[in-house]
Amino acid sequence: MNSNNTINKFFKNENVQQIKTNIKMKNVIITSFILALVLSSCADKSQAPAAAPAPVLPVMAITSENTTTDNEYPASIQGTVDVEIRPQVSGNLDRVLVDEGAYVSKGQTLFKINERPFREQLNNALASLHAAEAALINSQLEVDKLTPLVQNKVVSDYQLKTAKASQKIAAANIEQAKAMVASAKINLGYTNVTAPVSGYIGRLPKKQGSLVSASDIEPLTTLSDVHEVFAYFSLGETDFINFKSQYAGNSIGDKIKKLPPVSLILADNNAYPQTGKIDMVDGQFDKTTGAITLRATFPNVNGTLRSGNTGRIRLGLQHDDAILVPQSATIEMQDKVFVFTVNKDNKVTKMPITVVGKSGTNYLIKDGVQAGDQIVLSGIDKLQEGQVIQPEKGAAKVAQITNKK
Repeated sequence: MNSNNTINKFFKNENVQQIKTNIKMKNVIITSFILALVLSSCADKSQAPAAAPAPVLPVMAITSENTTTDNEYPASIQGTVDVEIRPQVSGNLDRVLVDEGAYVSKGQTLFKINERPFREQLNNALASLHAAEAALINSQLEVDKLTPLVQNKVVSDYQLKTAKASQKIAAANIEQAKAMVASAKINLGYTNVTAPVSGYIGRLPKKQGSLVSASDIEPLTTLSDVHEVFAYFSLGETDFINFKSQYAGNSIGDKIKKLPPVSLILADNNAYPQTGKIDMVDGQFDKTTGAITLRATFPNVNGTLRSGNTGRIRLGLQHDDAILVPQSATIEMQDKVFVFTVNKDNKVTKMPITVVGKSGTNYLIKDGVQAGDQIVLSGIDKLQEGQVIQPEKGAAKVAQITNKK
């Protein structure tokens, strides 16, 4: 009995020792696992990348200053004289004495129409004149013969009166014949088609041997006097009101005299080397377009410009309380223009602006920003709304507000 109890106690103690050992091992495993997790977490934290620094970007502060902006208006160019050359008589075109595009002087012969029919008309008119002159002499002789006979009462005065009437008819016939001669000479002169002004010849649709007539729809050619050219452009009602309000004078004529020179921008976007002068304002607005036409005159000594050229008139205008922002500081999205403003915490905000014109490389701004605002000058293509930046020191630039004088 005692031996059995001893054996039971022995096995009971062995089980307790085994359980304690198992518990210790489990605690070691758990502790090791927790320690591994802690070490892994610390390692992850030590390997995490640092936050990117705020980008350094130049900013500019908007202040006010007087300046002038330029507006451009489409223009059509014409010579001071653009004339159609048409025949005044009908006939065959014997000779074409000029080439297309040639420069001709006033009075120079351009075309020669067959003159033979008109020379014969002149000869016929001269013959009629000579016959009328002979008839006048004959009637004068009759008057001279009857005058003494009537005085001596040999014949009645009726015959003398009849002779004097015939004399007057003969004199009138001479005047008529002279007019016919003059008309024949004019028609003969029309066979020699000359240049009414100096200028450049246009196209030549009629060639040598063509039959021409004064009733032809198409002219022989066109001739442009372009020693000076007229550039016509139009202003809308608002622009015209602003245009008038900026210059002193009681009338449009007085204002025109005080207008500054204007520039002409050609089709290749280069400026014409000489400035022009506005010298005409149309008398009324076009009912269809709601615009009024102005004319600027430009010298063209070298013949660089021709009738039919197009371009743009660059007109300097002053504006009141308008902000100029560099185009490089703006970004366009969905037909809208934006700038990035910077607040006191250096956080940027995408701000829409209203552009009403250009001045050189600057936009003329109506709404969106005002004096005292700061905007990012460059690097805006990578900015995001609400992003923090670091303003670049020493890179601040100024946008200008223009004021009316």
